[in-house]
Amino acid sequence: MTPPPARLVTLVGNPRPRSRTRAVAVLAAEALTGRLGSAAGREIVDLSALAAGLGSAAAPAALQAAERTVQDADVLVVASPTYKGTYTGLLKTFLDRLPGGALASAVALPLMVLGDARHALAVEVHLRPLLTELGAFVPTPGAVVPENRIEQAGELLDAWAAQVAPQVAGLLAARTALTS
Repeated sequence: MTPPPARLVTLVGNPRPRSRTRAVAVLAAEALTGRLGSAAGREIVDLSALAAGLGSAAAPAALQAAERTVQDADVLVVASPTYKGTYTGLLKTFLDRLPGGALASAVALPLMVLGDARHALAVEVHLRPLLTELGAFVPTPGAVVPENRIEQAGELLDAWAAQVAPQVAGLLAARTALTS
């Protein structure tokens, strides 16, 4: 089942610019787009460039644009390294700015880059519930890439995309059917 073209947004919650998390997230988006067989538009929201404005009461224009981009996504890849066994505070701060239900029209796919194999469940135990709380549909499983396997990230993410792409396609098709 081929869904209609979807807007795929990658949200990167690593505080470091040009991070490995960003590189892995881009690979995930490419693997997913390839599996969906869709000419989806792809955008990246890298929170490292927006960190200074996250604490502002009045959000800068770039932050407001990023919030709209994330809320308007059909498919949202949410990537974070593990920090203290969970996602980054930067990612949490950004997502806390969104209103309840802000991701209700999105299929969200959590992805974490792990520094330690002991944190392998963080994607399911911490990041998935946050995305669900914001209203997103979250297919299983979330993606994990251990730092010691970064070189094999493409293979790992292709296998992950093979598992989740049918779920994503089904959710996008169901949403299209409901709105037609």
